[in-house]
Amino acid sequence: MTSTGDLARLRLAAQHIVDPTEASAADVVAWMTALQAQDFPGALDSVALRIAGGTRADAEAALDAGDVVRSWPMRGTLHLVPAVDLGWMVALGAPRVASTMARRQIELELDATTLERAAEVAAATLSGRHDVSREELMTAWQDAGIATTGQRGYHLLVHLAHTGLVCFGPMRGGRQAIVLSDEWIPHPRRLDRDEAIGELVVRYFRSHGPAQIRDFTWWSGLRVADAKLGLAVAGRELERIDVDGADYLMDPETPARLDAHRSAAQGVFLLPGFDEFVLGYADRSAALPAEFRDQLAPGGNGVFRSSIVANGQIVGTWRRPPKGVGPPVATPFTTFTRAVESAILRHHPPSAPDPLG
Repeated sequence: MTSTGDLARLRLAAQHIVDPTEASAADVVAWMTALQAQDFPGALDSVALRIAGGTRADAEAALDAGDVVRSWPMRGTLHLVPAVDLGWMVALGAPRVASTMARRQIELELDATTLERAAEVAAATLSGRHDVSREELMTAWQDAGIATTGQRGYHLLVHLAHTGLVCFGPMRGGRQAIVLSDEWIPHPRRLDRDEAIGELVVRYFRSHGPAQIRDFTWWSGLRVADAKLGLAVAGRELERIDVDGADYLMDPETPARLDAHRSAAQGVFLLPGFDEFVLGYADRSAALPAEFRDQLAPGGNGVFRSSIVANGQIVGTWRRPPKGVGPPVATPFTTFTRAVESAILRHHPPSAPDPLG
């Protein structure tokens, strides 16, 4: 039986945080399948820290090359995903969000005719592998008589992403540009629904395990029935373990990966606020004791501070230094050990660019 203490360390190994051996940003995103990316600079950091010697520039290059894109594939939340996988992931995840979106569209007076007209304008604006900023697309809609005020523009963009028409692609002028998905991703993978669910299940537990089915359903936004279908299709590729009487699934190679890097797993990591080590699970108690949850996400509003992880446990938060120079400003949940303090002082995070998208 696996101990609770090893659960978080196994996840560090599975997510390639303790062993950042992936060769490229595209490899990182392919392994992780999806990285939450509403905090775009933080998402770039999440990719970079999983590459040996990686930087944000590596992640930006993968976006420019069309290997990685950003969109709303599941839970109505922005993620970085492999470009070739975007289509089947959107097809799985978007319908579950559609009812919520439909109610808000009614409130915003976005009827079917308006949505169709917005799609026509977007297609005409972007056709020919053109890319535009969000502001430019909003202007095109305004010029066509489609109001974008009061969150209408945002919901139009999300709707078109959910239909698979558009996604965020390359960097342009320090921001991410919008492109037509079919033009930007010329060779997407085609999976039927059962294949797609099976692949999503296996890739989640390989990159995030040990985890429970409820972690997967929270992360993916799919139903328990879907998770069980995925396990029936592809579950033999995963290993089941018992942790304090609960059933967990993971990549059979994860324990060996931890054994090979156990000393590193006991070290200190400074993670962005929305990193998958924190956000990839419904139950975060393996790394975050309940008494410290409010310090990591004050007010319970879904905004997470950047976390300091020591020996698999989140022990405090950090933020960038004033003017972006020097070591991070760290706040312990209780107190830092001298070893943790020393590790924090050696960490110099990259400067933060302007918010994107």
